[in-house]
Amino acid sequence: MATPSVISGLSGLVDDYDVFIIDLWGVMHDGVTAFPEAVDTLTALKAAGKTTIILSNAPRRAESVAARNGELGIDPALCDLVMSSGEEAWRHLKERPTAWYRALGRRCFHLGPDRDFSIREGLDYDFVADLAIADFVLLTGARDSDDTLETYADILAAAYARKLPMVCANPDLAVIRGGRREICAGTLAAGYEALGGEVIYHGKPDPQIYRRCLDLVGKAGADRVLAIGDSLRTDLTGAARSDMDSVFVVDGIHGAETGLQPDELLQPAHLAELFEGFAHPPRAAMARLRWS
Repeated sequence: MATPSVISGLSGLVDDYDVFIIDLWGVMHDGVTAFPEAVDTLTALKAAGKTTIILSNAPRRAESVAARNGELGIDPALCDLVMSSGEEAWRHLKERPTAWYRALGRRCFHLGPDRDFSIREGLDYDFVADLAIADFVLLTGARDSDDTLETYADILAAAYARKLPMVCANPDLAVIRGGRREICAGTLAAGYEALGGEVIYHGKPDPQIYRRCLDLVGKAGADRVLAIGDSLRTDLTGAARSDMDSVFVVDGIHGAETGLQPDELLQPAHLAELFEGFAHPPRAAMARLRWS
């Protein structure tokens, strides 16, 4: 596969697209503060009359994600829609649109930190603290930033012993928070699958959440859509599965793998090894999301 071309900013591509689907963590902020150049890019896209969507694999309701963006310095008015994997999971739990969901029982064991509890609001389930009486597991993430997969070995083994189905509200394996790597729900879900457990995932790279985004902004069927993200596994793969072009932001979850140093100019050589054998090439790559 050819190494993606390197661009310094998004302005040179803006006329080719009407809709921009932008990842959040690692692209717009690092969990602690917003990236000023990324916020400036959102501002420029709005000024250009483009439809902008922030799509995050955060395991929380979209309204909660938008509110947190405002706290970090990303004005919610700068984008047309905020969508999250947590919102997608909540809608499935609320609406039970498939036979799989209709077969779930009422007693839910929620595995995740307290900050994710808003995902329970408005759901007609009994949230139980004892796996022994649960009908299924709702997984939103690790409870503590220092936790590892091994921290949850006993819980996952106990859930599998009862063959409990699992709903994973965040497919991400890890995130970088303020420069420090933390595991996400996807790591725990993969561990459960390794035991033989059944998991339903919501969020990127599933094309369903991209279709949901376009439906919500009235752009269903749009073909001039660009997805921007920092993860090969979720952002770029999800864009490819949805027949969308993509731009890769290097200084995110894969930053350490590229060898790119702070303030160093991004070169194709930084990307060659990372994209070797990758089946879903982006249109271009940039060090971080900026306008020019």
